[in-house]
Amino acid sequence: IRSPQCRWLMAEECVLAGFGQAVIGPPGSGKSTYVRAMHALLTSMGRKACIINLDPAGEEEEPGAAVSLRELLGLEEVMSELRLGPNGALLYCMEYLQTNLDWLQSRLQSMRGTYFLFDCPGQVELYTHHPALPSILRRLGEWGLRLCAVHLVDSHYCTDPAKFISVLCTSLSTMLHVELPHVNILSKMDLIEQYGRLAFNMDYYTEVMDLSYLVDHLTSDPFFRRHRRLHEKLAEVIEDYGLVTFIPLSIKDEQSLQKVLSTVDKASGFCYGDQQRSLGNLMSVAVGADFHFASYPNDFF
Repeated sequence: IRSPQCRWLMAEECVLAGFGQAVIGPPGSGKSTYVRAMHALLTSMGRKACIINLDPAGEEEEPGAAVSLRELLGLEEVMSELRLGPNGALLYCMEYLQTNLDWLQSRLQSMRGTYFLFDCPGQVELYTHHPALPSILRRLGEWGLRLCAVHLVDSHYCTDPAKFISVLCTSLSTMLHVELPHVNILSKMDLIEQYGRLAFNMDYYTEVMDLSYLVDHLTSDPFFRRHRRLHEKLAEVIEDYGLVTFIPLSIKDEQSLQKVLSTVDKASGFCYGDQQRSLGNLMSVAVGADFHFASYPNDFF
């Protein structure tokens, strides 16, 4: 039997019971645009959602943001007072938030039960090896939030084999470092034709199929030929883990956005609901989630 103090601590820890997305990715990948579009989709479906802007370099008043890190501190302020460059100042801001999470908790407490969309900064180091952001996300989980990391990557990298291998390495490193249910997105698919001809069909890039073909295509260029062994080893690491796949996203296509939301809801457990269910019921929901989402988008949630 738990003591009253223990029950109070558990209630305090789970004060934010609910679901959400931590939207991450490199600069220019379309994170803020995705967050606003996802917020509009959720609202149209009758799901209460709010945007939490954790980017100190973002807009002073991001449209639709219920909470902004700039209320606590801003990037320009840190750069000026501490004489840091933009990268160092951004790392400082995240470390400052890490040590002052009571501010974030106090802002989020009144939104209990809301679906949270966390718009995170665009510095790659935060997702690949710096401890601040993963620590913040873990703390949110301790408060009762079931988060899914949504990692956006610009689809134009598919047109360059060397850049695509780099994207795969970054995506894998991010998945291992952030340690959350994870969905990788190829964004800006509506613009991909402007970037040039693809060496393979789109399924090859989204499913991350046999990378030896990509290495062969890459090393047909004399500039990369001398580094073939390196690219082969990188491809082996990616294939050995077998974790990285992508969902293509065109922000102008609502069905594309709904497919992303369906995948995220399964990854975070939202589609299974909060009630206790048998294993058989959970499996039936998992198998039928795509069908129900596509057929009854307004009634299913």
